[in-house]
Amino acid sequence: MNFGKIFNVLDTDENIVEKLGFNPYYVEIESGLDEKIIINQKEYINLASNNYLGLANNSIVKKGVIEAVEKYGASLCGTPIATGYVSIFKMMEKKMANFLKLDEALIFPSGYQANLGIFNMFLDKEDIVLVDRFAHSSLVQGIMATGCKLRPFLHNNIDHLEAILKKIKGYKNIFIVTESVFSTDGTCAPLKDLTNIANKYNAFTIVDDSHGIGVLGKNGRGVLEEEEIEEFNGIYTASLGKAIGNSGGVVAGNSKLIKCLRYYCSHLVYSTALTPGTLGGINSVLDIIEKDYPKIKTKMINYSKIIYSNLKKRGFNVLESKVPINSIKTGKKENTFKLAKLFFDNGIFTTPFVEPSVPNNDGRVRLITCANLKDSIIDEIVGKIGECKI
Repeated sequence: MNFGKIFNVLDTDENIVEKLGFNPYYVEIESGLDEKIIINQKEYINLASNNYLGLANNSIVKKGVIEAVEKYGASLCGTPIATGYVSIFKMMEKKMANFLKLDEALIFPSGYQANLGIFNMFLDKEDIVLVDRFAHSSLVQGIMATGCKLRPFLHNNIDHLEAILKKIKGYKNIFIVTESVFSTDGTCAPLKDLTNIANKYNAFTIVDDSHGIGVLGKNGRGVLEEEEIEEFNGIYTASLGKAIGNSGGVVAGNSKLIKCLRYYCSHLVYSTALTPGTLGGINSVLDIIEKDYPKIKTKMINYSKIIYSNLKKRGFNVLESKVPINSIKTGKKENTFKLAKLFFDNGIFTTPFVEPSVPNNDGRVRLITCANLKDSIIDEIVGKIGECKI
């Protein structure tokens, strides 16, 4: 076997990293998600994390984690269908379903696995899937693995979606797949319009609410609450590692659908169950949302608006969003890395997006404003924005 040839294929282009002396990926963080994080023994303002509600390092949440570990241990060392389905697991699935206002819910080891699992269960080569062209990798990879026909539609473009639907013939089932919040740009899907179109053409809707749960809706219940969709007959998925401040994924929907997944979804029944500590943390976050969400959301959104207005004043090409995501269009990979480095050199940790996460030469630098920041830190960010222009 020619191992040299195999490894040559794996070569990674790090010319830009070497030229700038800066790699924004796999940065070693030496602290929890406090108001500031520690990198290389220095403090940085964290605008890179998906910790929207600022609860990942909250003392109440940590207490929930510790209490669950003390009761159940570090792990039950089994899949949910075997030894992993402890009482807190069962309780959290019911609590999550109630929170989402859906019949039933399943908790997966990750949002990525949840998305892969549902497509593996329900799609085959006789089906067609229409997917928003900006959809997350987990959705696209899950669809592609089934061998079905995949047809992208223009981002959030209902007219283009309907034009495709009008031409579809000869497929067993039609699925329409979208995210609620597209985290690279901060755009939000018109899910109510999309579900209406799906019903019109007898299509089945799948929505990934990973960046919407805990962010959208009057009570933080996500896209279904935001769009006032009371009778959702599709599949709902989300990551629990963003606004919910822990890890894992959820799939929710019709009881019959969930029962089928519970016994036959390989991505669930053959993976070690989420740890008790994580389930305890999720439980505490849902309790905080139930009690304090309006106050938390107001803070999160107001901070984001302040940063947005100051980025605009300084001439940044920043995209509008109704969620706390400020995404700066940067174009070429070199410009994207340079801007991320400028922010980093000024004590602000951001997320740069280059291909394959975005199209070639269509880079972004993303700033997420979490609710655990303080007024003084927002003032500090505003003061530094002017020093970060390329």
